[in-house]
Amino acid sequence: MTAIKPTVQRPCPGPRAGRAVTALALRQTRLGALVVAALVCGMSAMAVAAHRSTVKDPADAAALEALAGNPAIRTLFGEPVALYDAGGFAVWRTGTALSVVLAVWALLAATRITRGEEDAGRWDVLLAGRVPVTTVVARHITVLVSASLLAGTAAFAGLIATGATASGAAVHGAGLALCGVFFTAAGAMTAQVFPTRSAASGAAVAVLGISMLLKMVGDGLAALGWLRWLSPFGLTALSRPFDGNQVWPLVILFSACLALASGAAAAAGRRDIRGGYLRSSSGRAPRMRLLGSLQAFSVRRLLRPLAAWAAGLGAYYLLIGLLAVSLTGLLTDNPRFADLAAQAGFAGLGTVQGYVATLFALLAIPAGTFVAVRLATLATDESGGRLTLLFAQPLTRARLLSGEIAAALGGVIVLTTVAGLATWSGTQAVGAKLGITAALSGAWNALPIALLCLGTSVLALGWTPRAVTVIGSLPAAGGFLLKVIADISGWPAWVGLMSPFAHLAPVPGVPVNWLPVILMTAIATLAATAGAVGYRRRDLRI
Repeated sequence: MTAIKPTVQRPCPGPRAGRAVTALALRQTRLGALVVAALVCGMSAMAVAAHRSTVKDPADAAALEALAGNPAIRTLFGEPVALYDAGGFAVWRTGTALSVVLAVWALLAATRITRGEEDAGRWDVLLAGRVPVTTVVARHITVLVSASLLAGTAAFAGLIATGATASGAAVHGAGLALCGVFFTAAGAMTAQVFPTRSAASGAAVAVLGISMLLKMVGDGLAALGWLRWLSPFGLTALSRPFDGNQVWPLVILFSACLALASGAAAAAGRRDIRGGYLRSSSGRAPRMRLLGSLQAFSVRRLLRPLAAWAAGLGAYYLLIGLLAVSLTGLLTDNPRFADLAAQAGFAGLGTVQGYVATLFALLAIPAGTFVAVRLATLATDESGGRLTLLFAQPLTRARLLSGEIAAALGGVIVLTTVAGLATWSGTQAVGAKLGITAALSGAWNALPIALLCLGTSVLALGWTPRAVTVIGSLPAAGGFLLKVIADISGWPAWVGLMSPFAHLAPVPGVPVNWLPVILMTAIATLAATAGAVGYRRRDLRI
């Protein structure tokens, strides 16, 4: 008889495949994680250095703490904790901002590398193998959690390197990391609930906005201080780094992170691939509005995100207007407080016009990010194949791009107008003297930087379509950080002048500085033209 050779059992490829999935997630996020970690480390260290130049004696610390105890300052910048300590000052000056930066990056990265990849069909072959979707999602979450822990460690290292107390730095770093972990889990959960990346990202951003609002209200109103226990940002603040170092709020936040991340991984295994728990109805009548032309189609794609951004910015700037009298009155009655506020980076807050001008300068960041995200959506839809049939029509790419540019430009004008009207409404409610024309001119003063973002976004779309969001946001987010870092670190004046924010006049306190406005508009036009040329010449990403 012929001997039958036994079948050789190959080792299960599960562990190797799992490591490959982890490597894929790491490759997709490593650059962003390193940039965020470097930013967190550098800003924390520079805030400690700024404390030495701002607070020179105990009287200065007491005066600054009294200033920060004003409800308006508490609402805008958080509860002042241990301002006499360099580490405590750094946490108050940069802690909330860095938490928001890390949270935004974490949630957008989570929806991009999970729902975005699945929605584009790049997970089809992967999920057809032996690695279940639960494991794929869990490994992507693990990589992003590690990135948040890296950012927290970077904050700890930056504070320690500049002489801050180790215990306070550890609590602050842990709280910062847990904020990133929470919004990583939130992004991963919304990616399981919603069937598209845009809807998942929008829902996660809404969670972030509500969390920030709860913290701001809790900080500003002592009677509603309990609201901070419902927000990851509030729990981080309640840990009080450098002033008691309370651990229990972080334990609660850790438990919430664990529950949300575990729930996201488990939810992935109970839904259809390329589907979500919330599905659009297949039996509804077709909606044909705004489908008659490319320009109308661009407006249709813009309406929902524009409504969400306008609601968020409108609510924030309404609050800015409502706080105008409280803050400016305090600084008018106490000139020393005004001097300390200027040294801490909040110059011009003593008058209503200066106060709103300072806050309107920040409007350029969300406005510029908005146009960058809109152009990045076009690149995503192109690579996901959702524009293939449109490109097959006798329509030029120039027409499509011009429609998207016009829609984004109109959208950012609407956003700045909403912010101006909301600020004016708030000031009128509290009796502050600010005309509607002054409010609108101050809000529109942010448009030149938004135009720079639009131009660089088109440039990136034409030549490096995978980096539209990053490159498009640089004039706003990068320019603001450059100015802040240059001011804090005492770098030569020409370094700060490289930021577009250095050339914006504080409108409505003073007239518009038209020469920089014209130059920024010209640069944006040249960048957009170069991007349009590249967009017409390059191959489609289909």
